[in-house]
This record gives sequence, structure tokens and C-alpha cells, in this order.
Amino acid sequence: MAGHSHWANIAHKKGRIDKKRGALFGKLSRAIIVAARRGGGDPAMNLALRYAVDKARKQSMPKDNIERAIKRGLGESDGADYEEILYEGYGVAGVAVLCETLTDNRKRTVDEVRKLFEVHGGNMGNSGCVAWMFERKGLFTVPQSAISEEELFEFALEAGADDVQESGENFEVTCSADVFQQVADAFEAKGIPTDVSEITRIPNSVVELGAEDGQRILKLLDALEELEDVQNVTANFNIPDDVMAELMGNDD
Repeated sequence: MAGHSHWANIAHKKGRIDKKRGALFGKLSRAIIVAARRGGGDPAMNLALRYAVDKARKQSMPKDNIERAIKRGLGESDGADYEEILYEGYGVAGVAVLCETLTDNRKRTVDEVRKLFEVHGGNMGNSGCVAWMFERKGLFTVPQSAISEEELFEFALEAGADDVQESGENFEVTCSADVFQQVADAFEAKGIPTDVSEITRIPNSVVELGAEDGQRILKLLDALEELEDVQNVTANFNIPDDVMAELMGNDD
């Protein structure tokens, strides 16, 4: 983890999930559709679909919605043909931003993403301009109240994880993306609760931000995540806990 926390991005997202439940379900459905279309409708045989379904269940997406999305992916009902596109750019203070999308209209999406970068003081770059600064990894957050650090460290490494770190009131556990499902299954079998369980892009280094630049970056991430085509946004910044708490508290 290069000695820093990924929690600023996580806390930022968690604080907005309930406000955008309908939009979130739409994004989760797209991921399920694409996974089913590429690898079939059986989560036991299609790890990408299993991951997408588990993520949807974790957000309390209704079973009927999940089943309809799988059927659409299998061609049992009409649906758009989505493609995955990764957009890259810079926000204020040189913060690197990655924006993962599933879109059925490439021109619409690139125009929307570029405009938001510009409106919020950043600029969209060419493919590969910042992706090299991130490593694709599995990420879990575990409440410190659920388990001791020593016990979690021993368990997580035995399950295949790479590292365990403290982050506020949580522990962050990271692993290779290749063993994400193995580690996730181990957590479930052990009954260890995870607030976050996802494959994400973790920065190799971060830009430390104060209140003003931190607020501007969070507004950019908010705006990008509100786009219907956007699945996930991540950036290489860190905001001190006290500043982050103030910014989250001032959020309308």
C-alpha cells in the first residue's frame, strides 16, 4: 500500500450511496449484463459475474433486478451493447484520476467526461497518461471492532492477501486481483464483516491535499460518479482525517 490509506476515496463513496440508490442499481445492472454476456449466466463458472452479483447484493439490490440483468446479458431480452472504456486525466494539484465506464455511446461519454474535467479545474489526458500510477488490487475494509489486528493479519495472509493496514476505525486488507475471490470467500467463511469488498485501482503514491483542493477534487469525483455511464472513479490523493471529516460534514 506504499504506506498510505485509500480510505478518502472509500469514505467519499460510502457517504453518497443511499442518496443515489436508483442510479447505483443501474450501474450494477450494467456490470452484471456485461459479465453474463461475456462468460455465461452461472456465477459458479463465471467469476466476473459472481463478483458483479456479490457487489450488487452487498448494496441490497433486489434479487429480481439481478436476475433480469443476467437474462439481458444472455440475450433473453433486448439490451444495449456496452463496451468498457477507461478515461484518464488530472484534477487540481496534479491529482491523477481514473474513470471506468460501461457505455453504449462512446462519443456521448467522452464528451461528458471531458466537460466535467474542464469544469472542475482539471483536464482529460490520453490513454495511459496516469494509469501507470495505479495497481489493480483487491481491497477489503474491516471494522477494527470486529477483530484484532494481529488475528486479522495472520488470517488475511493465510487467505492470500498481501498486506493489512490501519485506516481510521478500519483495517484495510489488500491482495492481488487474481486472488480477490479466494480472499473474499475466506472472509465470508470466517464470518468477518467487510464494509468494502472490491477490485479497485490503488495508487502507488498520493498527493496530499488540504481543505480547498480536497473539496475541489471531491466535487470532481462526485460529478463523474453521477454520470450514468461511469462505473467507478479513483484518484491518487489523501486528505487528513480531520479535514476529511469536516468536508464530509459540510456536504449537502
